[in-house]
Amino acid sequence: MFCGILFVLYTAIPWEFLPQELGFGSGMTCWRRLRDWNDAGVWQRLHEILLARLRGAGQLDLSRAVIDGSHIRALKGGPKLVRARSTAASRARNTT
Repeated sequence: MFCGILFVLYTAIPWEFLPQELGFGSGMTCWRRLRDWNDAGVWQRLHEILLARLRGAGQLDLSRAVIDGSHIRALKGGPKLVRARSTAASRARNTT
């Protein structure tokens, strides 16, 4: 299952097109497993373990790290956006 999930994520093919002859199981089973593991926090924990091992071995190079705010949750819903005025053509006022 794990290899099937990685294959689909790497190649970006639809889950239903996961080739059976690769022996990874069905695409839908892999998708369900990915969903369940994500809900259970498996991927987050795996990421933390990998970072800890790399850090412990002195192989974590943060000089190339990039911080991207698009992955940070906005507290209290973030700023309220001002609604943009429409630029579409409007009907003229009735003068009769």
